[in-house]
Amino acid sequence: MQTEAIRTDQGTGGRAPARPGERMDALLAALRAAAEPTRLRIVQLLSKDELTVSELVRILGQSQPRISRHLKLLTEAGLLNRHREGSWVFHRLADDMPGSAPGAEVARHLIALLPNGEPRDLERLSAVKQARDEKAAGYFDANAERWDELRSLHVDDVDVETVIREWLGQPAIRSVLDIGTGTGRILEVLSPDLERGVGIDQSREMLSVARANLDRAGCGNCQIRQADLYRLPFGAADFDAAVIHQVLHFLNEPGAAITEAARVLAPGGRLLVVDFLPHLLENLREEHSHRRLGFSDTEIGTWFARAGLTGLEQKHLTSDPLTVALWLAEKPITKTSGKDTEQ
Repeated sequence: MQTEAIRTDQGTGGRAPARPGERMDALLAALRAAAEPTRLRIVQLLSKDELTVSELVRILGQSQPRISRHLKLLTEAGLLNRHREGSWVFHRLADDMPGSAPGAEVARHLIALLPNGEPRDLERLSAVKQARDEKAAGYFDANAERWDELRSLHVDDVDVETVIREWLGQPAIRSVLDIGTGTGRILEVLSPDLERGVGIDQSREMLSVARANLDRAGCGNCQIRQADLYRLPFGAADFDAAVIHQVLHFLNEPGAAITEAARVLAPGGRLLVVDFLPHLLENLREEHSHRRLGFSDTEIGTWFARAGLTGLEQKHLTSDPLTVALWLAEKPITKTSGKDTEQ
């Protein structure tokens, strides 16, 4: 799956730009698809949040087949994106980015022209969000003891987040991929400086938590996806930065995860890895499913080099009994990257 998976199946991706006549046809198709009251309501709702078919059925009070048909037309015309998580399919407005289909631009213009929304639609949308929050809170309540126990073993999260902001909170970094997003906290931290943030995770439960947290924090420029970190559903050079925060110690092949993260970085893009230095807390294997008990600077540096990355910075935040390390690397800019290089 390539870049279109997060933009739109109608996007240009790596193909040649559409000819003027083709773009006109796509634009007319998008306008025709949107020219229906229920579909306009759907576009407006999806400008506020990503929703499933069942959630839209609850909000709009129409049958599932009817809503599905509207969504199909809007998606085919390029106004919406859809992505599957198990048996669920989420819908949201298509990303209006360079190379996107005209439908994405049409959707944004429609949102600007429409009033705030149908009051009953907004009321029901609020109820859907509240139900999500309650479900997420229940999950955290059931697992809070384990989260707090692990946090008590290492440096304060605030100290880690301060370094992350220093290293990635730059104007030049417009898009970030958070690999193994968990609760979505890293996206929440970086969101104010981003145009686009994407978090991926395989856990449906954690995705629900992350979606609720980002919604509550007003991070409308961030989105969540269920995906395999060894096979990221994005094209090469899709992101300015990627973060792998407290994930590698769960993996069978941490080096392969770094290589795959490097693949989706644009030339000059940065990869930030946060994890533990080597330690002796064997109980973390059984009680918290840790496969690896930390990583050395040399080991991370070797994986960076194999992935074609250049190490830039490393920092150790020492606590007792666990030390958190942060490693930053960059994807080199080459003469064929399309960016300015030395002559």
